[in-house]
Amino acid sequence: MKVVSRDNSEHYLWGEQDMEGKACDGWHLVKRPALSVIQERVPVGRGEQRHHHKVAEQFFFILSGTALLEVEGIEHRLTAHQGMHVAPGQAHCLRNGGEQVLEFLVTSTPPSHGDREKA
Repeated sequence: MKVVSRDNSEHYLWGEQDMEGKACDGWHLVKRPALSVIQERVPVGRGEQRHHHKVAEQFFFILSGTALLEVEGIEHRLTAHQGMHVAPGQAHCLRNGGEQVLEFLVTSTPPSHGDREKA
C-alpha cells in the first residue's frame, strides 16, 4: 500500500481546450476493477456532456468551487464539502457553475470508463 496524491497518480486531460488552452484534468487516485476514485479539476465555464452509465453508480463530492450537477433534468448546485449520488441509468452532466476552478472527487463502482453512453 502507498499514500496516494495527485502527484503520484495517473493523470489525463478531458474536454476541449478553452481560449487559454486549458482543458479539464483528472487523476486516478484508485483504479481497480470494482472501484474508481478520481480527483478532477474543471476550469470556469467548462463541463462534461450529458450522459448516463448502464452499470456504474457514482458519487460526486466537491472539494472547492461550485458545481452544477444536472441529474434527470434537475439542476443541483453543490459547493465545497457537499456531494450527490447518481444511480446507474440516470442521465447527468456536471459543469463548473462558479467563478473559480472546480475541484471534486468522483467515486464510481464499478468504474465508469467504458460504461458511458450519450444521453
